[in-house]
This record gives sequence, structure tokens and C-alpha cells, in this order.
Amino acid sequence: MFKRLKNMTYPLGIFICAAALVLAAGCSDEQKTAQPEQAAQTEPARAHTGRMSQLPDRLFPEAVPDVAGTAAALADPSRAAMCAALMDGRAWTVGELGSYAGVARSTASEHVDVLAARGLATRVRQGRHCYITLSGPETARVIEALGVMAASVLPTARSLNAWTANRRLLAARTCYRHLAGRLGVSLVEQLQEHGHLDPSWGLTDSGKDLLATWGMEKPLHTRGEACMDSTERRFHLGGPLGTALTRVLFDRAWIARIGRTRAVKLTEAGREALTQAGLEGVLTLLDETTSNDAVG
Repeated sequence: MFKRLKNMTYPLGIFICAAALVLAAGCSDEQKTAQPEQAAQTEPARAHTGRMSQLPDRLFPEAVPDVAGTAAALADPSRAAMCAALMDGRAWTVGELGSYAGVARSTASEHVDVLAARGLATRVRQGRHCYITLSGPETARVIEALGVMAASVLPTARSLNAWTANRRLLAARTCYRHLAGRLGVSLVEQLQEHGHLDPSWGLTDSGKDLLATWGMEKPLHTRGEACMDSTERRFHLGGPLGTALTRVLFDRAWIARIGRTRAVKLTEAGREALTQAGLEGVLTLLDETTSNDAVG
């Protein structure tokens, strides 16, 4: 009897295995049939979700300028440093901006894309080369104003070179296309004190005569603007008159750039010219503040 049962076990086992395979194949076919149907149902949903994600989170009652987007473009230390470099009014390459900000060239290129997309920087192509500049004086004015509001500065290295570079920027620098720092502020104060510049930042007759002797071409740019200096917290001369005056100082080699930074220095020829014009008070203030920094 046991032998008979044993002989029946093999056909029964084969039958059970075969039945299991058939059932598994049927389930697999049902799953394959259901997958295209599910895909067809989910595809429109995905498309709908994609369209919805492009819509703004909320709508406003009127067309308010997207100040937040522009502020976000500047809310990065590397991009802020690049904008500070571009405040010298010259064109920089992406590699130079990256070196100044301490980031790789590829990263610098991405930052430039953000600044350009928000209208803060402009690409200038010349042959195979591409240069970056600020988009204009309005952008420079905004960056300088933000510098006035800033409660701190970006960290610098604790080294003699960094300390010297910071002192030079405080003493004299370009603010886009006009003279800033202690030299720029003290120069405009002396021009006002001697009656060459009126309270509304326009040249007086004596101021026109003075700048004509300095070689400013006619017709003179007789009107300037008050530009708050980000380090001195006082006004230096901006606007068309400030740009024209700074150009004259550079052309006559009375001020000179220091390296690739915004810092400039007053040359010996510039000191003589200010003394002859009766503006030696500029030199006194500049020398006093420089010596105080050295002591501090």
C-alpha cells in the first residue's frame, strides 16, 4: 500500500507544479495588461501637475516690481564680491571674477548667469572673448547704497596683504566711474568750501574756471549728484560731473589704479595740482586719516 502511494506522489507533485506555473503566468499577463492602462491614466495627471507647477504660488492685485528676485541675485557672497569688483567701471572676464571671488571658473560662470538674468550684469563679446560689466550707473548706485546699509563686510584673510588692500580701498577707490573713499569725499568738501561747487552739486563760475584749467573739455558737465559713500558715510561727487572729473584726474595721471582692484592712489603730480589749486586741505585730511589707520 505504501509503495502504491509513493508511486502516486510523483504525478500529483508534477500536477501541482504545473498548475502553479499556469496561475503565475495568468497573473503576469493581467499585470502587463494593467500597466499600460495605469500609465495612460497617470500620464495626463503628470502633465497636469507639470503645468500647475509653472503657475505662481499666488497672484497680486497689480504688477509690482520683483524686487525680491533682484535682491536674491545679490544675496550670495560670491556674487556680491563680483559686483564689488565690477564697481571699478572696467570689464572683467569670468575667470578674473572667479579668481577675485575665490571660486572656480565654472562656478563663476553660473553666478554671472544669475546676475545677467536679473539685469545686474552685461556680457560684452569681442571676437572670441567675453567680458562682464555692470549693466549701468543705476546698478552701481544700487550696489553702493546697499553697501551703505550693510552692517558688516565680507571676511578677509588675517594677513598684511589683506590689511594693506583694505586700507587702500578706504583711502581712495572708484565707485563705478567716479572717485570715492576719503579722497573723493574730501575733494568734494574742499570744492564746496572754496565755492567751486554749490549746495545743489552744480559748478559755480569759479568751479568752471578751475576745471577748465585742469583740461576738462567743453561743454562742461556742470551738474553732479550726491552719492553716499559706503565707507565714509558722507557724500562724494557722482553723476555726469563726477564721471567727467574722475576721467580728467586719470587722464592727467593725478590718480592711478593699484593693480586689478578698485583702489587708486593720489600721485605726486596730483598732490602738486591740488596744492596749486588751493585745495591742500584734501591732502591734510587724507594724510591725517591714513596715519590714524596706521597707528590703529
